[in-house]
Parts: sequence; C-alpha cells; structure tokens
Amino acid sequence: MSERKCAKLVLEDGAVFTGAAFGADGERAGEVVFNTAMTGYQEILTDPSYKGQIICMTYPLIGNYGVNEEDLESPAPQAEGFVVRELSRLHSNFRSTGDLSSYLARYGVVGIEGIDTRMLTKHLRVAGALRGVLSTADMDDASLVQKARAIPSMEGANLVTAVTRKEPSQRFKVEKGAFFHDPFGAENGKAYHVVAIDCGMKANIVRLLNCAGCDVTAVPADLSAGDILKLNADGLFISNGPGDPAAVKSVIEALRGLVERMPVFGICLGHQLLGLAFGARTFKLKFGHHGANHPVMRLSDRRVEITSQNHGFAVDPDTLEAAGLELTHVNLNDKTVEGFRHKTLPVFAVQYHPEASPGPHDSNYLFGQFIEALKTGKKK
Repeated sequence: MSERKCAKLVLEDGAVFTGAAFGADGERAGEVVFNTAMTGYQEILTDPSYKGQIICMTYPLIGNYGVNEEDLESPAPQAEGFVVRELSRLHSNFRSTGDLSSYLARYGVVGIEGIDTRMLTKHLRVAGALRGVLSTADMDDASLVQKARAIPSMEGANLVTAVTRKEPSQRFKVEKGAFFHDPFGAENGKAYHVVAIDCGMKANIVRLLNCAGCDVTAVPADLSAGDILKLNADGLFISNGPGDPAAVKSVIEALRGLVERMPVFGICLGHQLLGLAFGARTFKLKFGHHGANHPVMRLSDRRVEITSQNHGFAVDPDTLEAAGLELTHVNLNDKTVEGFRHKTLPVFAVQYHPEASPGPHDSNYLFGQFIEALKTGKKK
C-alpha cells in the first residue's frame, strides 16, 4: 500500500477508513451505502439510482472479470465513489475490453481498496446510511469530517433531474422474434406502445419491455400528463431512479392525471411515486436495500422470490388501505412493502428490480403481468 496513492473515506460521524486509491484522483462526496451482490459491479456502478451515493461492495474481491461496453445500464458510471476490500490486479473474461480501475478513472470516479469493508458494513447497519467523503487529495481527518457533515441530506433531494433524459426518445422497437413467447404480448404480431417515464431508467428495462412485446417511448420526468396522453400509449411504465420520491413532485402530479387512463406498471422509485400519487406516504429506510439476493414473498401464493434491489426509501404500509392500494409483496428481511396493486384500476408496482441487471430472474413474470393488463385494461 505504501507504493500506491493513499485514499481516505471519512463519514459524518467521524469514522475514518484509510486505504489505497484506484480509479480517478480527487474527491467525491455522497451518502455511503453497501451492496451485497457478488457480481455485476459494472451494472451497479452505471445504475442511475446510485446518483449521489458512494457504494461499498460487501463481496471482498471486485474487478476480476474487467469491464465491457455491453453491460452498461447507462452510458457512464453514476455512483460518486466505489469502495472494495480488494481490487483484482488481473481481469480475465472473453467479453472484457478493459480493467475496472481505468474505467473509473476515465469517468472521474474515485475508488478506495484495502479497507475493512465488513467493519464499514456493520457500522452502516448500526448507524444507518451516512454521508461521507472519499478523497485522494485531502488527508486531514477533521477537514473531511466537516465536508461530510456539509453534504445535503438525501431526504428532500430531487436527484431525478440529474439523470432523466432531456427529450422524449424515438421508439425502442420490438425486434422480430424477440418475444418471451411467440408472441408473448402482441396481438396478431402487433406490439403494444408503452410510454416509460425516465426517472433514471436502466437499459435492461427497455430490453425486457421489448422482449415482452412492447415498443417503448421514454420521456423526461418533467413531462406533463397532457403531453404524455398525446403520445397515445397503450400503457405507462415508471422507472427506477435516485433520491427522495416525495421530492419528485412533477412525476407525482403527472401520475394523478394518468392512473385512471391506462394500465400502469412501476418499479423501485416508480413504485414509491405511484404510492404517493394515490395518497400513500413514503419514509427513509435506515440503510436501504442494495443487492441481488433479497428474499420477497408474493402473498397471492406465498412464493418466495430472490430479488435485485436498490432503494433507500419505502412506502408506509399503514397508508396503503386509505390510498385504495392492496399489498401484494413483502420483504422477508424487514417486512417492508415490496409490491402493491390498486383495488379497482389496472395499476401495480414493485419495489424491487424485476429486470434484475445484475441479479436473478425470479421476477420476470411481472413483465408478462403488465402485458395482461395491457390486453384487458381500458384506455379512456
């Protein structure tokens, strides 16, 4: 470690972790969270839901299969910083086009290795997610603590504006033969048209909507309900994204004008925004759910799904009934809400990531459920 540049991760409560730098030189700040996935670090880093956060990986060896241009969930890393126990010096995979450290350096993301990530994870589990600074430039502990305490809180932060697209996309078209079944969702080979509100949408969501038989038009998060209705969609999808859902008022307002007009499917932040649109409340979790191995029970048949998750807020279960919503999925670790549906409208949402990139495929059926809603749901 003496031959390599020193880096420090300092938390707002005064905890200091000293290790070796990789990736870019400099200083980055954000909320420090831990992710329990064992693989998929490139998809994790490029997930827009991590905007404003420094990620600590609990799996000890990261970087061994390098990086490539095919597994990006967005065009560049979105995380503010990256924390690992050990960065692999070698990368070996037939799809690899480069190493992780060089990739992070290219995009200005600071990394630190050689710290006790188990200790950091335990610290965050006890104290909750904390603001932190990751630096290769400032080695003064007191200075870094003050910088960490000056970081804006994640509560009240609308980070969707930093990751949503600026203009509506051209339609992402279904490719012939791409359906899960032949055809899974289309009637007479004709695809459904779905508008996706991009709150920080991962690339694999579009791929799986295409595979399910949907052409997709992705739109900015500030588009009004009226403008969305002009696109004449068969259904609406609300994506994942970063920050506090209660602060994303433009989407909440738009949803109130859309939920009675067409079938709606939301995931992650979209799940929370739908809850708020119907009058439920959200709250901040102590340390969030980040990883690819979270058990969720589907209440209709008590089937357990292993799910991919990345969120720091959740819907308050005590507010579902008054909002006209019915609980459909529950987290088996902490009993938080993982899914709901509206009691009378073709509207449903899950808190986890059924597109699972990275992660298991237990929840792919939800895209089929959306297709069924498009078949039977009525547009007004």
